[in-house]
Amino acid sequence: MAKRKILIVDDNPKIVELVRLYLEKDGYRVFVAYDGLEALEVARQKQPDLIVLDLLLPGMDGLDVCRILRAESEVPIIMLTAKSTEEDKLVGLELGADDYLTKPFSPRELVARIRAVLRRVGKEAAQGPAELRFADLLIDRRSHEVQVRGEPVHLTPTEFRLLEVLAREPGRAFTRLELLDRVFGYDFEGFERTVDVHIKNLRKKIEPDPKEPTHIKTVYGVGYKFNED
Repeated sequence: MAKRKILIVDDNPKIVELVRLYLEKDGYRVFVAYDGLEALEVARQKQPDLIVLDLLLPGMDGLDVCRILRAESEVPIIMLTAKSTEEDKLVGLELGADDYLTKPFSPRELVARIRAVLRRVGKEAAQGPAELRFADLLIDRRSHEVQVRGEPVHLTPTEFRLLEVLAREPGRAFTRLELLDRVFGYDFEGFERTVDVHIKNLRKKIEPDPKEPTHIKTVYGVGYKFNED
C-alpha cells in the first residue's frame, strides 16, 4: 500500500526536521515547506493526504494559506499555533481546519492527531445503511460524499464526520462533549466551542438558510440534534 503523504509547513527548520523524523518513523512520506507560497506550490504538486500548517509564516500567513487551500480541496489540515487564546484557535477552525495544536507541542501528540484525522477520512462505513437520505440531503458514507438538492457539497473530513454522527440518530440531542468524543475521539483535549464552529460551517454548506436551520437544530442548554423532518 502506498505511503500516506504529509506536508509540514513551518518556518522553523528544527520543528520541521523533528516532526519529519517522527512521521517518517511512523511510515509516512513527508514533504516540507517553509513559507506560505511554497506551501501552496507543494500542496498543488504533491497532493498530500494531510497538511500540518503553522499559522505564523513569512510572506503569506497560515490563515491565508488555509483559506486558499480550502477553496481548492478538502485536504485535511491540522493547524499549529503559538497563540493559545480560544479566539485564535477558532479562527483557523472557521476557515476549515480540521484540528489544531498549540505550540510547544509533543511530536507524539501530533502524530496521534494525524492518525486520528486520517482515520476519519478513510473510515469505512460502520454498521448501518451506506446511504442516509433525507428530503433534500444525501449522505453517502462509503464515498464520503454529500449532496444537497442533487448538487455535491464539499465538506472537510471533520464536517462530514459530524454530520454523519448527527444524521445516524435523527432526533437525538447530543451534548457538545458527546460530539467531541464521537468526532475527535477520547484523546482530543478540545474545548466545546470547537463543535459550535464546525456546526456553523456545516450549516453554511447544507442549510437553505443557515440562520434558520432545518437540518441541524440547536437544543438550548444541551447541544445539537439532526431534524429528520
